[in-house]
Amino acid sequence: MVLLHVKRGDESQFLLQAPGSTELEELTVRVTRVYNARLKVQRVCSEMEELAEHGIFLPPNMQGLTDDQIEELKLRDEWGEKCVPSGGSVFKKDDIGRRNGQAPNEKMKEVLKKTIEEARAIISKKQVEAGVCVTMEMVKDALDQLRGAVMIVYPMGLPPYDPIRMEFENKEDLSGTQAGLNVIEESEAQLWWAAKELRRTKKLSDYVGKNEKTKIIAKIQQRGQGAPAREPIISSAEQKQLMLYYHRRQEELKKWKKCLFSLRVRCPLSSVTGSGR
Repeated sequence: MVLLHVKRGDESQFLLQAPGSTELEELTVRVTRVYNARLKVQRVCSEMEELAEHGIFLPPNMQGLTDDQIEELKLRDEWGEKCVPSGGSVFKKDDIGRRNGQAPNEKMKEVLKKTIEEARAIISKKQVEAGVCVTMEMVKDALDQLRGAVMIVYPMGLPPYDPIRMEFENKEDLSGTQAGLNVIEESEAQLWWAAKELRRTKKLSDYVGKNEKTKIIAKIQQRGQGAPAREPIISSAEQKQLMLYYHRRQEELKKWKKCLFSLRVRCPLSSVTGSGR
């Protein structure tokens, strides 16, 4: 199996294995799906943190309004009356005005936070350092865990406009957001290795050879963005070690110069050469 270290730009994403005989059309789609699914987990985790702190999303026509404005306009949060957290709620105002402030109690909040932590660990970039490959099944498992935690805390479900529910139902609208810019459409995705585009009409082995123990850094990006920057000759960790080595050498040279100067002061050159006898 060829080991792919997938990056976006210079940032590590995940490890993935594939036989050298894999069609690059299939591999590109597979990499893109894992990449986008990890982004979905990250978005859900971020929103669930807000859910744990400030409760469910307000209706779109109530978001950002003050209590006086809501009262004046005679607006009502009907879903807020239905979607009550298990065990009751604790009021914690959302200063941004996106959520209703009816947060879950401490026990239910802990259920959400613990699940968020576990889901993030599954898709963490630290998996690269640990040598763990991330599969679509693992990412789906993370999403299932998050969905299960929400069902425990909110047995009546979430409003249809809540971004967490929309993510679970694949109805999220990311247009005009930074999160949307990070997503890559499967049809628009490209894989690059060693400054070469891995064309979908070929096989992986056409580029990396027949050695199934090969490890490559594959960069994913949107079509039309041109070739990504080449990988540095040495890694950032190696660069730090090299800089540390040179720093130590400079310090050693300073000490030697200081010792030499001290020796010359105590033993002038004339006395050493025997002049003046």
